Amino acid sequence: MTVTQVPEPLPSPLVRVRWLKQPSSPAWLEQALADPDTVLIDHAHCERKAAGVALQLMFRYPSDETLAAALSPLAREELEHFERVLALLQRRGVAMRPLAAPPYGAALTAQVRRQEPQRMLDSFLVAGLIEPRSHERLALLARHSPEQELADLWGDLLASEARHFGLYWLLCERRWPRPVVSARLEELADLESALVASLHPHPRMHS
Repeated sequence: MTVTQVPEPLPSPLVRVRWLKQPSSPAWLEQALADPDTVLIDHAHCERKAAGVALQLMFRYPSDETLAAALSPLAREELEHFERVLALLQRRGVAMRPLAAPPYGAALTAQVRRQEPQRMLDSFLVAGLIEPRSHERLALLARHSPEQELADLWGDLLASEARHFGLYWLLCERRWPRPVVSARLEELADLESALVASLHPHPRMHS
């Protein structure tokens, strides 16, 4: 894939994310930094959803022991991250609440084909695209957040996101030829890129 770079005027080094075709815009970063509590709430929801996706795949393919061995630790780690973000919200006196979701996740999930084995491949790739976008944006927040506590949190979490999208890539490569994976990834990455081009009215980790 391509090397993504935060456009000027942000003084950021390269954010290398293999699967993403377009970088996040400076407008997204500005929006996120202006309302850190909402971003924290949204990211708590994201961590919980990511754990749910891993568990859902384990239940959908119960006879695949290698899949369960890979995704069970991932689900635990996502829940640990959820608990960590929730604890920080509590220290800040911010209540967890529902947030209106941007179209990002639903639009990507709608591309998952219904028939197997395409359904499994698409499920891995959609999860694999969401994780690197999280990684890229956490890196931006870690670099630019004026509050040290928030910068430290985002910095700690982004390393895990890198492992997670690498894991989904390996799950694909172990089950399908690379040309098959790459061709479908190109299609989904085009959509992901188009989705992040539109800024949600309110700060979200994926918008």
